[in-house]
Amino acid sequence: MTLDRPRTALVTGSAGFVGQHLIRHLLDLGYSVHGTVRPGDAAPGGLSREERARIAVHSADLADRPALERALDEAQPTHVFHLAGQPFVPDSVRDPESTFRTNVLGTLALYEAIRQACRELPRVVVAGSAEIYGLVRSADLPLTERSVFNPANPYAASKVAQYYVGLQAWNLWKLPVLYAVAFNHIGPGQSDRFVVSSFARQLVEMQLGRREPVLEVGNLEARRDFTDVRDVVRAYALLAERGEPGEAYNVCSGQARSIAEVERLLEATVEISPERRTDPLRMRPSDLPELRGDHGKLKAVTGWVPEIPLEDSLRAIVAGWRDALTPAPIAAREASKS
Repeated sequence: MTLDRPRTALVTGSAGFVGQHLIRHLLDLGYSVHGTVRPGDAAPGGLSREERARIAVHSADLADRPALERALDEAQPTHVFHLAGQPFVPDSVRDPESTFRTNVLGTLALYEAIRQACRELPRVVVAGSAEIYGLVRSADLPLTERSVFNPANPYAASKVAQYYVGLQAWNLWKLPVLYAVAFNHIGPGQSDRFVVSSFARQLVEMQLGRREPVLEVGNLEARRDFTDVRDVVRAYALLAERGEPGEAYNVCSGQARSIAEVERLLEATVEISPERRTDPLRMRPSDLPELRGDHGKLKAVTGWVPEIPLEDSLRAIVAGWRDALTPAPIAAREASKS
């Protein structure tokens, strides 16, 4: 794709886990970057002072279309990366209506705002989820973009609907929407509501003497396809440049690792062997035995392959929690305020 104007990105949900990594990567690629945050939320974290100075931050909720239009009107993006949404499966079970309102109607509001505010339609990459494939048989693995959708929870169902909203935006309005079907992604800065980050935080707290050596776990037998978030955002940027509108692309490693294996690797990283205790609150009512994808379509179109080994990802996550949980020296804290 060749553009006759400088590349400018607008990243929705820029204050989230993926947002900080995507912003850093886009800046490295030479984009001008705008990000949206919900009213009252902090600006994107995890960035250096110099990186923060290079981005424009807009307060705009997906439920507030006029605010979205103002942000888009100012940015006039060549590319939109839609990361904002309700990402937690347990929350979707407790409140499916809110999940659908955010993930489906919020996405539709973004598309309408783009059509109203942008003088030239930008390419839009939507961060989807492999949860759309749902309950699958081992014989159906690895999952491809031709696999049947079989959502097993309200979050997954909302992401299926989000996919079809984007497809209609392309078919009806020629808004060039691409759907990135992201499998499990991990990395520094992820919320401890997700399993790998939760284990890492607990283990670092044990290492620092703040927690008894008892690890709270859920289903350790589940197998997931993990990709480092830094590889994931690289895929998003490549799709924005080279992907075909109206198409979905799996973003995954192509390998499934059990949660138990990941937990053992984390133990080895921090050199702690705790007792394990099953927490019923960490067990999903419809947990999937295995998710494993095929990224052949993405590779064929963009040349992307995952580059960061799982072990390196886990070390980075542990280091991130160690930094977050270890008080900074007074001089460093004062310098960060200036």
